[in-house]
Amino acid sequence: MISLAGRDILHAWGKFVFTGLGLGLLIGVTLTMAGVYRGMVDDAKVLLDNSGADLWVVQQDTLGPYAESSSVYDDTWRSIAGIEGVARAANVTYLTMQVRQAGAVARDVRAMVVGVTPDGPGHPGQPVHLLAGRHLSRGHYEAVADIATGFALGERIRIRRNEYTVVGLTRRMVSSGGDPMVFIPLKDAQEAQFLKDSDAIVRQRARTAQNPALNRPGQPGVLDAVLAAQSTNPYVNAVLVQLAPGYDADQVAEPIRRWLRLTAYTRAQMEEILVSRLIATSARQIAMFLVILAVVSAAIVAFIIYTLTLGKIREIAVLKLIGTRNRTIAAMILQQAVGLGLIGFAVGKVAATFWAPIFPKYVLLETGDAVRGLLAVVAICVLASVLAIRAALKVDPAEAIGG
Repeated sequence: MISLAGRDILHAWGKFVFTGLGLGLLIGVTLTMAGVYRGMVDDAKVLLDNSGADLWVVQQDTLGPYAESSSVYDDTWRSIAGIEGVARAANVTYLTMQVRQAGAVARDVRAMVVGVTPDGPGHPGQPVHLLAGRHLSRGHYEAVADIATGFALGERIRIRRNEYTVVGLTRRMVSSGGDPMVFIPLKDAQEAQFLKDSDAIVRQRARTAQNPALNRPGQPGVLDAVLAAQSTNPYVNAVLVQLAPGYDADQVAEPIRRWLRLTAYTRAQMEEILVSRLIATSARQIAMFLVILAVVSAAIVAFIIYTLTLGKIREIAVLKLIGTRNRTIAAMILQQAVGLGLIGFAVGKVAATFWAPIFPKYVLLETGDAVRGLLAVVAICVLASVLAIRAALKVDPAEAIGG
């Protein structure tokens, strides 16, 4: 049986193929936008996986340490470690900042600086695995960096005033925003997070000395003690907790909330904070782009199919004149629309696969999204063909001989 749609496509294959390529690029952008959202969700889950924690203990009534600022005393981990069911507890700090490459050709890298206790692999907060080098083993001036930073093993980097030597490289250690991580010793991270410049320190000391309550005559020790307290940072952002086998996270979190007056989040709760709150606005914005792209795609397909149909009014009239049923003519136009969509989807899927690794943020192209995208493209093409089908069915057979 002769395919009228196939014959017509072969007759004007150039216009059809180039239209499919243009539509395919638009579909590729749509798939990429969905991949950006999937990548954001995956970054959030990877952040939680790489922390190695079962519980996140943060400042009371905050959503820290990733969604909000959180400060707890750095000796709190001792109290948490004594609670039944806790296998390990470790302090951690998080600070997103510009990390500068030391040397003649300096460059800045946006990264999340993570302060961890140099206790080796398996400890909460430590990198899960290394591609090269070793873990932190000293209390100062060493760093482990994600390869996405572009830093090399043995390279010197500057964080605030201090320089650090990169002793290890890791992969896929990123923040919820996709920034690569740089791990440094906890004490250095505490200093970097709350470090003031020299002028600010001088002004603060002068202001403190002018306070009569702190600088009493005959009691110089009071002022010295206050200045010493102001120059140290006894805080961390969170305490990461690993549970002993057989213990439930909610069961261990309850005494922490009740007796230590802190907030403890389980893995499920922390994932809900990151996915449903932290990236919720970005998700809605991406959803709006997807809707707009779908509408634009439908408009393009409808316009092209309608234009192709108007260009062969006489041919359609001839078909009607020789007794071709309306159903056959509608099927021809519908097949053309779906064929155009399939070409566009194939081009878009290939394009998205090739350019996704070039994006600075992680783009995760899932098979399920591709299947849903294919079904959406077919549905859009079917709807877009309705206008052209109506125009074709209104053609008078007399036009075939009427000039």
